[in-house]
Amino acid sequence: MLFKEIIGQEEVKQQLRLSVREGRIPHAQLFAGVSGIGKLQLALAYAQYVNCPHRTSEDSCGVCPTCQQYRNLQHPDLHFAFPIVKTDSADTCDAYMAPWRSIILKQHYFDLDDWYKVLGVETKQGMIYEKESSEILRKLSLKPFGDGYKVMIIWQPEKMNPTCANKLLKILEEPPKRTLFIMVSEHPEQLLSTIQSRVQTIRVPRLQAEDIAQALMSQHNMNETEARDIARIANGSYLQALKKSDETEENQQELRDFIALFRDAYTVGVMRDPKMKFDSLKRLRQWSMEMADSKVGREKQKHFLQYAQNQVRENYIRNFHQPELNYQMSAERDFSVKFAPFIHSGNVEQIMLELEKAERQIEQNGNAKVIFFDLCLQMIVLIKKPKTSDN
Repeated sequence: MLFKEIIGQEEVKQQLRLSVREGRIPHAQLFAGVSGIGKLQLALAYAQYVNCPHRTSEDSCGVCPTCQQYRNLQHPDLHFAFPIVKTDSADTCDAYMAPWRSIILKQHYFDLDDWYKVLGVETKQGMIYEKESSEILRKLSLKPFGDGYKVMIIWQPEKMNPTCANKLLKILEEPPKRTLFIMVSEHPEQLLSTIQSRVQTIRVPRLQAEDIAQALMSQHNMNETEARDIARIANGSYLQALKKSDETEENQQELRDFIALFRDAYTVGVMRDPKMKFDSLKRLRQWSMEMADSKVGREKQKHFLQYAQNQVRENYIRNFHQPELNYQMSAERDFSVKFAPFIHSGNVEQIMLELEKAERQIEQNGNAKVIFFDLCLQMIVLIKKPKTSDN
């Protein structure tokens, strides 16, 4: 991949190019930032730039054999580690290399949910298992194919099994000559402190809305008004912009689930009609069972809880009547017109805490049925809380 093919991130590109030109290439680096901003793309372009024998001051040449091998992700000195779901026949990343290369080459920008869909294991959480550390050490002990660097890109290193992470400490501190580790992380705070201390962190910022809008118009033939609206809502993530532009059934489902939760919580908590209360409570029970279904999977459950936190925030902000601060699609705005007054200073903090707690419990493999029904009960109590005097 070439630097010029990556959306935005000019300051980071310049920093990476300068380190190569000045011969200051840290052997272990951590590219940290939110999903969908081009971290993996930067890692690939940087690795190619480091190894291109004909690079210019701005980019790889793009035509030499090394660049061609990097473009196809087939260079013998380029290695990857990433979360997988272990099976009896596949317990290391090598078994998943074909779909891994495919998703990078076809989608470019993707997240864990997209990767799990490719693997067909949406109901499970992936991990970089202990055995992978042995594979990493073995690959990096081999003699390099050429005169360049051996490169190991670890995507989502926070998913490493603790034993796997610990086994990499020595090679991170004392790597073989001309070895380059690049970790690409969305949650660097979840890494072992001993790993954090051994890597040079490069903070990759959110993309500028203008860069996202230009990419949507040039690469997806989107009209300017729509592109700029979506770019603003995407909050610096090109991946989120792509997902927002694709209003599929799956994208709409989270809004329907959010509406169902709070409408029935309001009915049970506020309305006086006993039958309406009873019917809504039954629906909430059914809602919690459907959300907890194993077919949904923990990643989707977590994603919904993150979405709910975002919508609570948007509805609270809407009460200040400053539309430039709101980031919602049209269907979300339509619901918020009537719903926003019920999210106020008297309950917004507690609602957010309950949603965060539920997300954390799902992450820790808690009982989803208990977690989601308890969330329903908490929303019933909180939605009827009165406003405080400062709102």
